Amino acid sequence: MKTVFLGLFIVFGLPFGQDAINYGHISVYKALRKVTRIENPQMVALKLPPTVESNEEIRGKYFRIVETNGKNSQYYLYIGRVNSCRAGGCSSSSGEPIENPEYEYFDYFILFDNTATVRLVKVFNYEATHGQEITARGWLKQFSGYMTSKPLEVGKNIDAISGATVSVYAITLDVQDKTRLLHKMLLQQSM
Repeated sequence: MKTVFLGLFIVFGLPFGQDAINYGHISVYKALRKVTRIENPQMVALKLPPTVESNEEIRGKYFRIVETNGKNSQYYLYIGRVNSCRAGGCSSSSGEPIENPEYEYFDYFILFDNTATVRLVKVFNYEATHGQEITARGWLKQFSGYMTSKPLEVGKNIDAISGATVSVYAITLDVQDKTRLLHKMLLQQSM
């Protein structure tokens, strides 16, 4: 019986078995302390109001950064997951999309100031087989200072990376979408 269960898990469970996002990853706290200068930052989860819509499924959470004395700081954080296609996994040789493509993923976070301006982007869990170049601190610095006033465009204001095309487009679109959502949420709260 155990062998049957194990076999069913391997056949049906593994393709869908992405681990949960580690919202308490050590690199998140290290970066928060370094950038915010808050010694023991606390993360308070934010819920997007129903009036804030996204073009994509949100695979992550927004947080307000709070100092240990309970005082709100001027920072927000998004921790999320981005799916990227396996090498050759999202389209067929004819260029047609595959009905049920297999995905790889990476987890990352965006630190924002109180105006929804990007202060820092960091990839902390890269589970894909290609495109690790997007984890480089120098490349990720391109997102610092991003606001919703102009779109992010690979090849224009975001450098393309040969061999990491899918990951570059995936993180660029996600940073743009999550920044827009936070900006919209902060505007609604100020009304």
